[in-house]
Amino acid sequence: MPDTHLATHAQPSGDALRQALSTRFQKIRARTAELAAPLSPEDLMVQSVADGAPAKWHLAHTTWLFETTVLVPCNPGYRPFDPAFLTLFAARDDRFGSHQLPSPTLRLLSRPNAAEVMRYRDHVNAAVLHLLNQADETELPEIADRVIVGITHERRHQERLLTHIKHAFWSNPLRPAYDQPPQAVPAPPQPERWIEHEGGLVEIGRTEDWAGFDHEGPRHRVHLEPFRLAALPVSCGAFRDFIEDGGYAKRSLWLADGWEAVQTEGWQAPLYWEWRDGAWQIFTLYGMRALDPAEPVCHVSWFEADAFARWAGKRLPEEAEWEAVASRCDSMGNLLGTGHRHPRPSTCHGDGPWQLFGDVWEWTRSPFTPYPGYRLPDGVDEAVHGRFMINRMVLRGGSCVTPFDHANPTTRHYLRPESRLSFTGLRLAEDA
Repeated sequence: MPDTHLATHAQPSGDALRQALSTRFQKIRARTAELAAPLSPEDLMVQSVADGAPAKWHLAHTTWLFETTVLVPCNPGYRPFDPAFLTLFAARDDRFGSHQLPSPTLRLLSRPNAAEVMRYRDHVNAAVLHLLNQADETELPEIADRVIVGITHERRHQERLLTHIKHAFWSNPLRPAYDQPPQAVPAPPQPERWIEHEGGLVEIGRTEDWAGFDHEGPRHRVHLEPFRLAALPVSCGAFRDFIEDGGYAKRSLWLADGWEAVQTEGWQAPLYWEWRDGAWQIFTLYGMRALDPAEPVCHVSWFEADAFARWAGKRLPEEAEWEAVASRCDSMGNLLGTGHRHPRPSTCHGDGPWQLFGDVWEWTRSPFTPYPGYRLPDGVDEAVHGRFMINRMVLRGGSCVTPFDHANPTTRHYLRPESRLSFTGLRLAEDA
């Protein structure tokens, strides 16, 4: 099973549990279908990066998880939609959804066609809802745990689907738009300000009673020196200043591996930035448009984030610093449910620091390592978790394509430092 081991909140019982699970299941399955709706059958087949996947595969693979982890073990009378799909759309046990089939092979799966994949989804949807309605009450808690894992898994694939289709459309010389942009709501300019934190002993990480992934716990104490955290993520305008000041040409700003990436990959700007007619334009899920200097910069690697922070005379925050501030605020920026699938300037819902959750995943300077006292969950192969706790850096906060319940103070995302495909940005910190 993919890395979706969760500690979940206590569940209601009986009819209330059945209704709650059915509602959550139907909503998440409908949202994925909604995200795929703007795509043609040809779009659903495109795979532009080796470690990505076509949208059609995301649709089928998320269905496969419900079929193999809920229906097959929990419903003895269930008949698979197509026995071949049990292996065709399977995944090995890892966080990034690596496939039993080599990744480049996925783009060759013209059959089953898109209509057949949607029939597969309808078949499994009906079977899961029937199981939830008919299951014995003694079996319901285990079924509920399995369904919640599948829901969580599918939410993460929604973000990946949009991430992969954005790159696929950008790779097309026509630069097609995925969707029409929602009506823009002008945001008032926000003054630069800093959030003060007194430091000292703080607690971070989830407890066993909180929903989350196992690598986000156990809860533990960390000592912090006094620090300041920027109230806003770094903007496109600020990053443009870095570029115009020769940031990509100044070796002194870069760590050795970062400088090697700049030279090898020819980086001169964030991914999806293009210089056209004497000005910067950027590619979005809504197509090409002029760069908005007020919106958060997006699709930068950890190397670029670190070099920018050094250029600005600041640093990236520790993940414990980020969480210590985030746990004190009740605010949300632009996440998947808002309908704006691109970072927006100065968006905030609620009280607290602006845009602490949403718009862009924010790089920290913390490597992805296990927390003190971390133990592998029972029954989970060590390879699921252990092999990823090296050569990756932690990100916090969620992005404009992250579901709401995946953006909270304890959420730990992690990527390789050279990665630019995800909706990644940065927030500055400094010692007080």
